[in-house]
Amino acid sequence: MISFSGLNAVVLDIEGTTCPVDFVAGTLFPYAAEQLPHFLQRHGQSDPVQQQLAHVWSAWEQESDPEAPTPPAGRMPTEAVPYLQWLIAQDRKFTPLKDLQGQIWADGYGSGDLQAPLFPDVAAALARWQGLGLQLAVYSSGSVQAQQLLYGHSSSGDLRHFFGSWFDTKVGSKRESTSYRKLCAGLGQTPTSALFLSDSNAELSAAAAAGLQVCGCQRLGNPEAIAAPWPVVEQFSSLALSPAAV
Repeated sequence: MISFSGLNAVVLDIEGTTCPVDFVAGTLFPYAAEQLPHFLQRHGQSDPVQQQLAHVWSAWEQESDPEAPTPPAGRMPTEAVPYLQWLIAQDRKFTPLKDLQGQIWADGYGSGDLQAPLFPDVAAALARWQGLGLQLAVYSSGSVQAQQLLYGHSSSGDLRHFFGSWFDTKVGSKRESTSYRKLCAGLGQTPTSALFLSDSNAELSAAAAAGLQVCGCQRLGNPEAIAAPWPVVEQFSSLALSPAAV
């Protein structure tokens, strides 16, 4: 059992922490890549999608990777598909792409094509921590919309009611300590009163540098081993959390 005390909030990563890594890489990303042409055919002229595509065209023109597709002469929505699919294959943390993926996944969850397979200990842990009076928040590189869709259509049912706050890359990169300071400010908490759970050493390091308490998650199938000096658990049942004194 690993203990953390003086807490007011718990901030959770998703991929490799509450949900298997292979669901994101093996199901969500391919689904978005496959559905992109149809999605842009149907919605490419809408104002929200046009706003995202404007950022895509700009990024494509400035793309420095020689392996990237060549930008087209035109600007029809479906002409962005090769670059967007390439970005998905690269797992590029590009906010406009994440927003477009979120809209595609909304259709998939709504139709029943998608359901998020959470680890079986997640729902009970969220209920336990909420019962202690702790604020629960999500911080993921996926858009807030994608986060809420995942927890709203999970193998454990709709778990969105457990979370009071949702953060994505609009608050900053998960590998930058300033992002975690902004996140804690958004929660109205001091960094030392927040616990961050993640499967990424780089994210744990950034959060710890910002003053948060941290713990690594070594779930079955995670590609990255949590390294010293971070404490690590395989199951949330191994965590003993104590709230700050009132």
